[in-house]
Amino acid sequence: MFVNPSQVIADLGLAGTEHVADFGAGSGAFALSAAKVLQQGDGRVYAVDIQKDLLLRLINMAKIQKLSNVEIIHGDIEHVGGTKLGAESMDAVIISNTLFQIENKKEAATEAFRVLKKGGRALVIEWLESFGGLGPPPEAVAAQKDIRLVFLDAGFTHERDIPAGQYHYGDIFRKP
Repeated sequence: MFVNPSQVIADLGLAGTEHVADFGAGSGAFALSAAKVLQQGDGRVYAVDIQKDLLLRLINMAKIQKLSNVEIIHGDIEHVGGTKLGAESMDAVIISNTLFQIENKKEAATEAFRVLKKGGRALVIEWLESFGGLGPPPEAVAAQKDIRLVFLDAGFTHERDIPAGQYHYGDIFRKP
């Protein structure tokens, strides 16, 4: 089974008043799932991506689903400050199926740390392996042990693993 965004968001345990950034939001599956949970309060989702066309598609999907708590940001998660979000402004950051695509994983983890409030959580979902072309090319797979080191080096503590389907792994990190 592929990763189920609604289940993963439930595992993250969002409250209706939180502010959440989705780094590398792409098609918006996680941003939209988070927005549904957060619409019960005054929580907001900030979908950050470098591809403007994906952001436009995402905001249109939010409108169709009557989700008014989604904002799109054309930004670059590979540079500190590249998300255009304020320091310590987010309660949670979601990074799903994104790290395998970028070279500067350390900077993405550092940017997540920068934007999170103390006690904030970073949710990371990534491919376990290539699966014969179903996932990323073998050389692009971001191994769980390597990603954990990147986030620990950025200052996070590892809180727990979460189930993410048979093709992905999931980790929640916390900013102390």
